[in-house]
Amino acid sequence: MDAKNGGIEQVVAREAHNLEVGGSTPSPATKLITMMNKYTWQQEKQMLEDAYARRLLIEYNIKEVTTQRQAINGTREFEFPVPARVVYLKGILTPSKERLRLACFKTGYVRNQNSCSSNYQLNKQYKQEQRTTFLIDGKLETRRYKGIARAKIWSGLARLNYMLEYYLKNYKQNTTTSG
Repeated sequence: MDAKNGGIEQVVAREAHNLEVGGSTPSPATKLITMMNKYTWQQEKQMLEDAYARRLLIEYNIKEVTTQRQAINGTREFEFPVPARVVYLKGILTPSKERLRLACFKTGYVRNQNSCSSNYQLNKQYKQEQRTTFLIDGKLETRRYKGIARAKIWSGLARLNYMLEYYLKNYKQNTTTSG
C-alpha cells in the first residue's frame, strides 16, 4: 500500500462504516423510488376500479358513460338498466325512457345525476355541530347549531361499491322466490 492511495482508501473505508443519518430531505434516489411506488400504487388502484366497473357491466348491465372531461376531473358516471323516474301520463304510472345515472366523484361523493330536477348526494348523513360567526353591533359573535353533514367516501373502489349497494337496495327488483 503506497502512501498516496492508502490515505484515500482509509477515508473511504471509514465513511462506509460510519454512515451518518441524512437530513430531513430525502436523497434523489429515495425520491425516485417513492415516486415509482406511488405511481405503481396509483396504477394498481386504477386497475382495481376498472375491473370493478367491468364487473358492473357483466353482472348487472351497468354501463360506464363517463365523458373525457369527467375522467380528467376524477369522476365516473354510470347508466343503470332501470328508468330514471316514474311519471303519471294520462293517469297511468309510466316509467321514463331515460335510464338512471349515478356518478362517483373524486371529492368523496356519490350522486344521483338525473332522477329529478337537480342532482343530489347519496352519501349517508349525520348531525354535526357547526359554528357561524357574525358581526353584531360591532362585535363578533359565534353561534352554534346542529347541521347535517355527509360522510365522504375517500376510496374510489369504496365509492363504486357504495353506488352498487344503493342501486341494489333501492332499484333492483327482487327476483328470487322462496318455497
